[in-house]
Amino acid sequence: MKPDPQVLIDAVKMTMPFGKYKGTLICDLPVYYLEWLHGKGFPAGKLGMILATVFEIKTNGVGMILDRVKRALKDGSLK
Repeated sequence: MKPDPQVLIDAVKMTMPFGKYKGTLICDLPVYYLEWLHGKGFPAGKLGMILATVFEIKTNGVGMILDRVKRALKDGSLK
């Protein structure tokens, strides 16, 4: 199975659709909130996959990946 780069793009574009952080970009969610969601169980489908991906990225100390994707989208080098 090949990683889908669209997941990272969606993580920096998509906002949280519910809860305390409704309207916040998923990539900007605090780690403690992602840990709490992980404990409750991420929702099914695309949203859950994106949340789980951001959780893994942030808890493994490689959050700069999300920052790089966000910058690339902003400067137009990634669509």
